[in-house]
Amino acid sequence: MTRAWRVFAVGLVLLGAAVLGAYLHERYAGTAPLAPPLVNSQPRAPRIPEIRPLFSLVDSRGQRRSIAEWDGHPLLVNFWATWCEPCQREIPLLNTLREQGAPPGLEVIGIAVDRPESVIAYLAQHAVQYPILIGEQEGLDVASAFGIETIGFPITAFIDGRGEILTVHLGELKPPEAERVLKVLAQVESGAVPVLAGRDLLRRTDPGQGRAAEGTAISELPAVRR
Repeated sequence: MTRAWRVFAVGLVLLGAAVLGAYLHERYAGTAPLAPPLVNSQPRAPRIPEIRPLFSLVDSRGQRRSIAEWDGHPLLVNFWATWCEPCQREIPLLNTLREQGAPPGLEVIGIAVDRPESVIAYLAQHAVQYPILIGEQEGLDVASAFGIETIGFPITAFIDGRGEILTVHLGELKPPEAERVLKVLAQVESGAVPVLAGRDLLRRTDPGQGRAAEGTAISELPAVRR
């Protein structure tokens, strides 16, 4: 092959590559790269069942206990973990609420979603004056049964003596919120307010909405029947 033919052949190869490159650019230049999956960093509002689930977990002594043991009592069920600082800050308030017992018969149940050895060591060093049930995956399963899809501790469920869930509070429970919910729970327990009306009232007066919706204010609820 003469030098002229070699130059011609190389030219044909380069021309073909240029044509192919132009085609590929035209074909795919407008195609956006695949976006990474969206991650929801905000906890979803729980889809709360009407009745609390039936479950059992072991306590700090290794004995399995059923939530049915506390049937007939209004309940505050608190999901927590030893490594969770907001959970630790809640404990004195939960101790006080149980001691005050308002509404009458109120029982506080802690569900530690944690390793048993970590929970036992924590309880040995800190005053927790209410029953603690323990479960890692089992604890998560119980939280899911309460309608919690995105787990972020602490989580607190308020339940009347008939096992009906009044509300589920996500995040650290503060005294004003505890008082707000327990006042409604007391009215439900007394029979002065149906549980459906109590749920609606708590939704409409949720401080997370910025202001209470128009309607009955908590201060206007009838007095608890003794």
